[in-house]
Amino acid sequence: MTGIDGTLPPALRAYLSVPGLAPVWSAARGRLERNGLQPIGGITADLDHSAAEQLSGLLGETVTPGAGRRIRLADLDKALRRSSGGRGLVSVLETLDGRTVVDRRAARDRDHADWAEVWQRLDHALHEAGLAGAPWVPGWITALKRGGMLTRAGSVAAGQALDRAVAGLALLLGTAAGTEHTWELAALASRVTGTAHGFDETTLASSLLLRAAAQALDRPIPESAADRRELWGALGVATDMLSGTVLCWQVRPPGRDSWSAMMRDRADLGLMTHLTLHELAVAGSASWLPTGQVVSVCENPQVMQAAVRASTAAPLLCLSGNPASAGTQLLRRLIAAGNPVRYHGDFDWPGVAIAGRVLEQGAIPWRMSADDYTSAVAELDAAHAVALAGRPVPTPWDPGLATAMSAHGLAIHEEFVLFDLLGDLEVQ
Repeated sequence: MTGIDGTLPPALRAYLSVPGLAPVWSAARGRLERNGLQPIGGITADLDHSAAEQLSGLLGETVTPGAGRRIRLADLDKALRRSSGGRGLVSVLETLDGRTVVDRRAARDRDHADWAEVWQRLDHALHEAGLAGAPWVPGWITALKRGGMLTRAGSVAAGQALDRAVAGLALLLGTAAGTEHTWELAALASRVTGTAHGFDETTLASSLLLRAAAQALDRPIPESAADRRELWGALGVATDMLSGTVLCWQVRPPGRDSWSAMMRDRADLGLMTHLTLHELAVAGSASWLPTGQVVSVCENPQVMQAAVRASTAAPLLCLSGNPASAGTQLLRRLIAAGNPVRYHGDFDWPGVAIAGRVLEQGAIPWRMSADDYTSAVAELDAAHAVALAGRPVPTPWDPGLATAMSAHGLAIHEEFVLFDLLGDLEVQ
């Protein structure tokens, strides 16, 4: 007999564990999982002489070796119950393999029921939040059902995240679109989820809320961190206001307010300024530069450092690579105020991708043409030649640039053309 701990008698375990029987137990497991764990129907298995001998002893009848031998599950189940193990086929397989025989039909039914409950729960949450009749809701739900985001998370995590997303939307959508920030992100998350990190960048609830907000505000689904911060802002939520910066040199706001005076004082002292989103908010609608004054923008802090050392007089901003929200917001303010903004970046594929995003906002190219690139390539020596890496990127402001870069296969970083850039800043 077996013990209450579910073990098989050692002699029976050894008898059933001969390698030749492994295909039999594997096929039996598969059929049981499809059968709702019922020992009905049969299986086929290839039996060597050892396996045929063992099955003959177990079933009490002669089983001949060979390929594709038919074995009835009911016979296996009865024989095992008569054995010293005293248990059926399902129990024996679980003991031999050390893992559960899963009723896949029941599991599918439970899964369908779980997801039906998730969607019903979402409908109830939307109704309670007063959002059920919003025109964006059907499109959001359709996209959720079509995508794999929730499926990967599982029904339990998905249900909780949807609850949190709807609760957050109920607080935000009534005052969204153009309002001043009314929430810090951490405070909103604490209110809705019970933790200050409940709407962090990596959470499912944050992704679901922002996808719904994009539908509600007729915006694209946010793809980058900057896109997400911008969408949070449109909802009246302040995210990280301090860490992302834009570097400023010789920015002299003409206003008479204390902030403008401070910026002029820093410029007079020869100091470069790290501007954060918080400071941009403090500055409010202050004029940044006299209308019409050209603002130069670079990608690499090395260009900014060289401009500071050279004491150039023209305004210069540095985005330090892909622009943070502070840089994006400042560029938009300057362009909207009538200040021409010109941009220079690295001639490599990531660099021209950044340039494309900056130029889409209304900036103009600064020494970013195909001719500028080929002129720089002509000056390269072996010590400065760096091969282009990555996937080519279109350059719609000058299609010939991407063509030239692909043809030469060489990167030109801003430091290599530093003297040309500094010369432009001196004479501006």
